[in-house]
Amino acid sequence: MKTIKDSVHDHIQVDGVARDLLDAPELQRLRSISQLGTVSLVYPSANHTRFEHSLGVYHLACEALEHLAVEGQRAERVRAAAILHDVGHGPFSHNLESLTYRRTGRYHDDVHGLLANGAVGDVLRDHDLEPDRVADLVAGEGRFGQLVSGELDVDRMDYLVRDAHHTGVPYGTIDHGRLVRELTFVDGELVLDEGNVQTAESLLVARALMNPTVYSHGVARISKAMLRRAGERLLNAPAADVDAEVLQRMDDHDLIAALRSCEATAEFSRRLDQRDLFKRAVWAEIDDVPGGIIEADHGTIREFEREIADRASADPARVILDVPSRPSMAESTTRVMVTGDVRRLGQQSPLVGALRAAQYSQWRLGVYSPPALRDRVGRAAVDVLGLDIDGALVSEVRDGPDTTLDQFVDR
Repeated sequence: MKTIKDSVHDHIQVDGVARDLLDAPELQRLRSISQLGTVSLVYPSANHTRFEHSLGVYHLACEALEHLAVEGQRAERVRAAAILHDVGHGPFSHNLESLTYRRTGRYHDDVHGLLANGAVGDVLRDHDLEPDRVADLVAGEGRFGQLVSGELDVDRMDYLVRDAHHTGVPYGTIDHGRLVRELTFVDGELVLDEGNVQTAESLLVARALMNPTVYSHGVARISKAMLRRAGERLLNAPAADVDAEVLQRMDDHDLIAALRSCEATAEFSRRLDQRDLFKRAVWAEIDDVPGGIIEADHGTIREFEREIADRASADPARVILDVPSRPSMAESTTRVMVTGDVRRLGQQSPLVGALRAAQYSQWRLGVYSPPALRDRVGRAAVDVLGLDIDGALVSEVRDGPDTTLDQFVDR
């Protein structure tokens, strides 16, 4: 057994298959992948990694298994899946996942190939665990896959608390101890036991507050969009000799070095290194965006960018259109026991409707460019995208999340 001091859970005891997996290169690589990607450009202390998060998920999985009285090989499979659940992440965590998915067809939780080979595969087989069955749990399949990836998974319980701790933002603080203790299975579904509607609501509220404050903070969105653009240019640069498969297996340091050394990405790299970021030229609410733009595919988005750049007489590389997907709230499907019945939180809690409305009010389409181009790019974007924005474009607006009315073109 190995005992590790953790900033969130204090002492974590690692034993069995997880102890033998600790030193596998695939897991150690996570020490060099930031948990929150470019969010550290907003919150300087947000430098925690996927490795420590994986230890936290393992720790909570162990507590859940003990509470649920799950033992033997079944428990070992879940413990292995918990500590390995993030080995499929590329550099800067989720920041480049949409880019690599378009070229490989794999998200970070598709780890069947990774777990079957190398040191991880050897360790799993040494413990009589089938890599494919562990990979299925990572993907959230089966009864116990819900513990690793689902509405009540221990992954979410750890990252909310850990991200709040390292950013200094208090909104992600949840009672993960109670959440784990109240887990139970009903007809194969993982639910919270009687008397825990408020417990489920706390998870929902924490995620709803952390999203605009941390995960979708305006500066984090701009830097993430710039990193995605740089990653795409790297993949398209013949001299770089980097494909999506190689990019997925890089860590943060590998990617930074590749971006710095490639002529096509050197300017983006310099801007990210020096925090010389693009600024918002447009920041539009969901009701002001014509139908079809939100659902537009990547190729269509790039066409819009080129048209905006052409109308603004700007280099297309200096215009980024950032269109988030429609707001969703997975936590609202959390199942809770109420007077003997299993109900979804969205059916039981009046908070769900209010938080869903808040999500829609916080949604923004962004167009980003260097500061010197913002006026031209902003006006061109409004015309090209057909944004329903009343009034003149303004020259000075607040940058905070409560900006209203003429905030859409931001200088």
